[in-house]
This record gives sequence, structure tokens and C-alpha cells, in this order.
Amino acid sequence: MQGVLRYRGACLWLLPSGRTGAAHQRGQKGAALRDGRQAGQRRRPAAGGAAAGGRGCTARPAEEAAASRAGCWSRCAGMACGFLLEIRRGTQSALLVIREASLRNLPADISVAPGRLEVRSGAACEAAALPPGVSLAPSSCRGLRRLPGDGLHLRLQLRDAPSAPELAYNVRESLKPQKNYVFYCQSCGNVIVKERKFLRVLPLPSENWSALVEEWCCHPNPFARSTLLPQHGDCFLGDTFLLLNSRNQSYVPESPKCSSETEHHASQNDSTLKSKENTRVICERCKSTLGETVSSDTVKYYVTEVIIWPSEESFSTLPRSQFIQSVVAQCLAELSSAKSTFRFTIKGDDGRIYILIWLLNSDTLLVESSGSSSSHSVFTLFGDNFMHSCGPSGMWNAVKVLYQPCIKNRNKDLADAWENDFGVHPLKFPSETCLELLLMLSLSTASLPPSLQRMNSFQVAFLKM
Repeated sequence: MQGVLRYRGACLWLLPSGRTGAAHQRGQKGAALRDGRQAGQRRRPAAGGAAAGGRGCTARPAEEAAASRAGCWSRCAGMACGFLLEIRRGTQSALLVIREASLRNLPADISVAPGRLEVRSGAACEAAALPPGVSLAPSSCRGLRRLPGDGLHLRLQLRDAPSAPELAYNVRESLKPQKNYVFYCQSCGNVIVKERKFLRVLPLPSENWSALVEEWCCHPNPFARSTLLPQHGDCFLGDTFLLLNSRNQSYVPESPKCSSETEHHASQNDSTLKSKENTRVICERCKSTLGETVSSDTVKYYVTEVIIWPSEESFSTLPRSQFIQSVVAQCLAELSSAKSTFRFTIKGDDGRIYILIWLLNSDTLLVESSGSSSSHSVFTLFGDNFMHSCGPSGMWNAVKVLYQPCIKNRNKDLADAWENDFGVHPLKFPSETCLELLLMLSLSTASLPPSLQRMNSFQVAFLKM
């Protein structure tokens, strides 16, 4: 069943299918009353929908006559409707935002079908098909409001909860024992570790586990002089990294070395910094930081910098933005589920905090159509990975986050408070990757309608998986 939402700037009403032309004429008369031509007329609340901007709306159990509206709701050709649909799978509810550019002139007729949207504004008609599996309940429309610069907002229920799209990449699912793998540099595709088979693939405890041992034991720390390092054939997985034993490894990128003359004349702080630089593992082709050496025979690789691929499968690179978002989003979702923690600090390998992240939810599906090029001039949530604007809508599994940047001493007091809070989980990445992630969050925020970009003092963003 399809519902027609007629929006005239001051009110909205729903025209369901299957009624007579006389009923439509009564709906038109009601429209005149809603337009204020008969002042003082009492307004009735809209069925399934709230007033736009707090003003009254009426739902008419009326319908367009086939003769008078012949061809009006036929499929629009050429023009794509720009919209954003934020779906919560847990509650089977959705927020629909029809972009301002699609509402050129008022009044506008908006047709909401279970799998399709159409916007007819003046002589223009724009349409967009929803991805397979996304089915709306048109009669559940409510909370309508139009915000300047945003477009038209309304909430709906779903008929069916769509299944989540497959993840672009998941290191924990793809890395198994007794299988051969090749490690590639994510930035340039250079081979980092040639064919390697692991006898054991084991998860590591959290990075702060040793600090908590005193709370667990009534005697001196039994692990004070021991470290968890992989033996030959082992692969240890941490929150943001993996540890490999580098003995008999086919290839390990060389770590940069500092000259002895430079070290001799450097200050103590500079020597400490250069000592840290000496432990870095870099890609010899693109010079990207891949990880660091932990001991003479142990190498740490960050999960944002390498791709681990089965040796028997053909390797295909992933766009950098898509890869980082997916890896970080999966990390946030897994940690929040396993440890019931929702606040995170994003730290660089230089020890500085770059971002504060507060996870709102991880059951979001984002559906977006960028609209036609003539009607859409802002970023999309999916960036250059989004489908062609006149093609089908794109759908991604995503996490919704609040964040605060902490570069250049911004939000320093809040960052210090979070760093000393045991309820906040630290995540460490290369410093360059932290800056890349901050840029992606900022672009995501900029792509949202202005009214959805902030929540209290935090900025809002989505990380797609």
C-alpha cells in the first residue's frame, strides 16, 4: 500500500490508495481550510504524523481520483531524489530526511511506498528506489517537520528489519590457524609478510591487564617479569594490533635508523623520541608506518595498516577511507559488546590523545541517495565509494558516534578527565591514522543535515562498516 504525503509548507496530510474522486475533492476543500482561507476552523491532528514545525495537520481518508491524477504517480524519469534514511534494526524504526534540494517549490507531493520514494514539486519529479530488504510502513509516518537547510524530517516504522550487509573486511573472522596468509601494506599493496601459516591464533587481554593484576592477587604480581610474546607459529590479537614472531619470517620491512652522530648531540628528550622512532616498522615502498618492534623477535602490526589475505585467494585492495572506518567501527562495536564500555580515547603512537569518542549505537543501517547532480551539492556519508547518483540507493552497516577533537590542546580538560577514568577504554593507532580518522569523522559530520550535526557539546558522525 502506498501513501501520498501532501506538504504545503504549513501542513501535511496522508492520501491512501483506493478512494473516489469525490473524496479527493473533499480533501482539496480541507486543504483550503488548512491554508488559512477560513480562519478559526478547528484543526484535527494528523493520523500517524505530527504537525510540521508544530503546526496542525489533517489526515484525510481520501484518495486521488484516477482520472484527475492519471499518471501523476508514474515512475519519475531522469531525476533522482536525494534523501537520508537512518534505520535502527533493534527497534525497526527509521528517520527519513528528504534533502532540501529535492523540495524546490511548495506545495510538494511526497509518495511513500514500502520500497520507493517520489517527490513531485511543481513541474519536477524526483524518485529513488530503496535497496532490497528495506520495506517501510507508509501509514506509520509521524513527527513531520521541515527545517530550513535540512529538508523534510519524518519518522516511520519498518515492515521488515533488513539484514546487515556483509562487512568489507574483518581481521578476526578472516585469520584462522592452519591456513596460509600473506600480509599486505594497506596503503600501497606491497607484500609485507610472504606466505605464512599460524599454528595458533589467540586473543590478548586488554592492554591494561597487568595494571589490574594487583586487584586480582593477594600476593606480589606473578607476571611482573614476564610478557606475553608469541612463539614461533603464534599470532596474538590485541584490540588494535597483532603480534607476530619474526623469526624465519620471509620479509620484514626495515626499521629506520638514526646516525650515531645525531644521537650523540641530541638531548635526552630527543634521544627518547628517536629511540621510539627506531622501533617503528615502515613499508619500504610508501614509507607508511605499519607497526613497531616489541622485542628482537616480535613485531607489532596495527590492524589499520595491514591487510591479511588468504594466500590462495586473489588480493584486492580496499579504499583507505572505507578500510579505516570499517576496522575502527568493528573495534568499537566489539569492545562495547564485550566490555560494556562506550567511551574511548583515540591515542597516537606518540602517546597523545587525538579524539574522544562516545559510541551511541551499533545497530544502524544507513541508506542514502545523493540525488541528481543538479540538486545535490553537499558531501554524502559514503563519499567516493557511494554508488552513482542516478543509480540505486546505497546501504551500509554503521555505528553512530559522538566525538570531540583533541588536537592543538582542544578539549584538554575533558581529555585529561577521560584519561583518568577507568570507564574509558584507550585505543592506540599510528598518529597519522588518528589524523585520518579525525578527517573522516569531520567529513561525515559535514555531510549530515545541519540539525543532526551536534548533540550537546559533541559532534555527531557515522562510521560505516
